[in-house]
Amino acid sequence: MIDLGKIQEKVLGGERITQEEASALYQNCPLTELGALAHERRKQKKARAYDGRGNDVVTYIVDRNINYTNVCNVYCKFCNFYRTEKDNDSYVLTQEQIDRKIDELVAIGGTQILMQGGHHPKLGIDYYLDLLDHIRRKYPQVNAHAFSPPEFNHFSEVFRMPIREIIRKFKAAGLGSIPGGGGEILVDEIREKISPLKCSAGQWLEVMRIAHEEGLNTSATMMFGHVERVEHRLQHLQRLRDLQDETGGFTAFICWTFQNDGTVLRAEPAGPHEYLRTQALSRIFLDNFENIQSSWVTQGASIGQVALGYGANDFGSTMMEENVVSQAGATYRMTVDEMKRLIRDFGYEPCQRNNWYELLN
Repeated sequence: MIDLGKIQEKVLGGERITQEEASALYQNCPLTELGALAHERRKQKKARAYDGRGNDVVTYIVDRNINYTNVCNVYCKFCNFYRTEKDNDSYVLTQEQIDRKIDELVAIGGTQILMQGGHHPKLGIDYYLDLLDHIRRKYPQVNAHAFSPPEFNHFSEVFRMPIREIIRKFKAAGLGSIPGGGGEILVDEIREKISPLKCSAGQWLEVMRIAHEEGLNTSATMMFGHVERVEHRLQHLQRLRDLQDETGGFTAFICWTFQNDGTVLRAEPAGPHEYLRTQALSRIFLDNFENIQSSWVTQGASIGQVALGYGANDFGSTMMEENVVSQAGATYRMTVDEMKRLIRDFGYEPCQRNNWYELLN
């Protein structure tokens, strides 16, 4: 029989917990107690950060999502963003269009673009290499945080080239880091139900392993609250923790809830209680991750703020532009000033960061 008190003692003592122990916490620990445990884990992890100020600071980044194309041939059931080439509203952005978006970002002090797109079957490698090189040359102050693991698996098929070689070419052209998109749930039983044409869990993890080996940091994500169960979330977290033990290349973890507007997948989205519980458990379980990001984009500003008491130490992006999750019903927006106010009102010092969690102010 699981002793909840002993599990809590392990957490407070900074010890690693098992999937079984994490499940017991999730199922039996009241939300506020689980949040307190996650907050203690946060304090343990950030105590020495930023010259000892880590427990007084909440970070954020000023960046912009740029979705370079909405053409995609994997037709994920949870997505309302993708289009086929024949759709009237399909697009591929030109360098000039992307420049205008980056110009707007730079004008407000932004330092990064999060650039992802659909799996376009006809874009060749030159489109991507030319774009990365152009951004590096014209905007050397802007990090290209771009192309998720499913995209790299897609590139490998279209370019007929090994993933490692593609990552090396992209890095040489200007790729600075890789986002954790397309993780959803890293359990193939679930992936086959919601995105059967997308890369497997093993393929997602292999892209991240290669990226880390090639000197690129990445983030990690989880989209939950659809057809998975808690056990699947824990399997997902276990696989992330195992890879982080191996490579140390993940900078942060971000989880968010499935949004269902206009999607084929008609599951009922998880609410704030389940979101906070899952984020708290993630902070506790992912003991080798330095940073946990609040997801105000799907939960709204108030819950995003409350999440700072449930293990999060980062408020994420100002999200100057967001086109994917918003298509499925998440319409929250936030200015830099509002983000700073929310952080201060919760008792922390807001600090702008870059992708590598270095403070910029």
